[in-house]
Amino acid sequence: MAEAEENACIPILRALSDESRWRIVRLLAGRESSLTLGEIADALELSVYNASRHVKNLHEVGVVTIRRDGRFKHVGIAEHYRGSIQSAAAGSGDLDLGCCRFDFSREPGERPPFSNFQLRENATISTLSPMSSSPARYIMIGGFLGAGKTTAVAAVARHLSEKGHRVGLITNDQGRELVDTAMLRSRGFATEEIAGGCFCCRFNSLVDAAGKLTEEAKPDVFIAEPVGSCTDLVATVTYPLRRIYGEQFTVAPLSVLVDPMRARRILGLEEGRSFSEKVTYIYCKQLEEADVIVISKRDLIDDATEEELRAALEERFPGTRVLAISAREGVGMDEWFEIIESEDQVARPAMKIDYDIYAEGEALLGWLNATIEVTAEDEVDAGPLLKAIAQIIQNRLNGKSAEVAHLKMTLSPDNAFAGEVAIVNLVRNDYKPELCQELDEPITSGQIILNLRAECDPDDLAKIVADAVSSASSKACRLTLEHLENFRPGRPVPTHRDA
Repeated sequence: MAEAEENACIPILRALSDESRWRIVRLLAGRESSLTLGEIADALELSVYNASRHVKNLHEVGVVTIRRDGRFKHVGIAEHYRGSIQSAAAGSGDLDLGCCRFDFSREPGERPPFSNFQLRENATISTLSPMSSSPARYIMIGGFLGAGKTTAVAAVARHLSEKGHRVGLITNDQGRELVDTAMLRSRGFATEEIAGGCFCCRFNSLVDAAGKLTEEAKPDVFIAEPVGSCTDLVATVTYPLRRIYGEQFTVAPLSVLVDPMRARRILGLEEGRSFSEKVTYIYCKQLEEADVIVISKRDLIDDATEEELRAALEERFPGTRVLAISAREGVGMDEWFEIIESEDQVARPAMKIDYDIYAEGEALLGWLNATIEVTAEDEVDAGPLLKAIAQIIQNRLNGKSAEVAHLKMTLSPDNAFAGEVAIVNLVRNDYKPELCQELDEPITSGQIILNLRAECDPDDLAKIVADAVSSASSKACRLTLEHLENFRPGRPVPTHRDA
């Protein structure tokens, strides 16, 4: 078989290597008509999100088609495959790719490994990396609010997935309804969310989340993104994980990301408003316990600025490796990938930390999560709407001299099929709201998830957000605040702490 034909076959082999996607194709192959996403999810006992994720993967490789009908999208077998597999449920259909033939007459559990397809002569698939065996890899990527963790997590997950690994993501927050979770799921990653407390205080929930991912996505790599105001993660998370579950996980060195401009202000390299002393204490403790400090958003600074910041970090935290990356542009990523893929965390004495100052610093931060319903008379562009809301919130925060740690918003259309979202970020008071993910078309209705973290009284944050929603609403595009929770984080009480 020609090399070009063989390479064209590889994406389909990858798609059909997943049991859930195999079952979706088998279900559709046994029907003459298409099915809606909800019908697929019900028939195969999958969540709608996971069914959507699997269908999106099959659609990308051309095995299924998607047809819009009002608010619903119907899924069916692609026409060029329909003739060969339409009677699969009756036991006589297969999918012939040229390099191999898939027999859909069997359930996945009925076949021994690799008997579900027959390779033709001289067919090779050497570019498909074998999945890693147990123990699974555990990678934690920390950093203060607004450091760019979620973008970096997505880049690492994509890199590992392209190498043939099954990747599961675990997000974490003091509140619920997380933008990070929505964003990562919109990019097709299996993601579990731990809300209502940090990893250190909900250690058992962290292990439970890994178990849930294992049941369905069967990952061999877990990437965990902790709360942005959390520290002491080595002593309270990775050391206990190694001690209690050492046979199930290998633990990568702890990476802590920093926004370069925020770090420069905290380290005294330039003027500008920053956090109060006790909040800064948490920020610096995160860097102190890092195995690797990663200067993120390298594309936003010049060489001289990077060199000055790198030198200051190396002087302040001697012995810690310092890297600089741009996850969006792929700059500097290979060295970081090599560390978190191949190196294990080296045990050393846990850092000293004053939990009273830590708790007081967290209590100075106001947290707010909200959901907002969007209804347009005609159609509205999601990006400009989100940026308008963010700009109003930014202006109100500046009016109170309240330092924003991070404002994130997603807008998900009601008729979204595979979790598509628009995303806006704001990471500093003097920084413009940034549209970092767009929708392909205008919307008529949808839901905004808003996460706001700032050094400000939570009640003031609630008034600011309510005012922003009211000000951005109009007759043509009505915004309704459906849910809002605002609070200060409580005192951290770790489940374990291994010194």
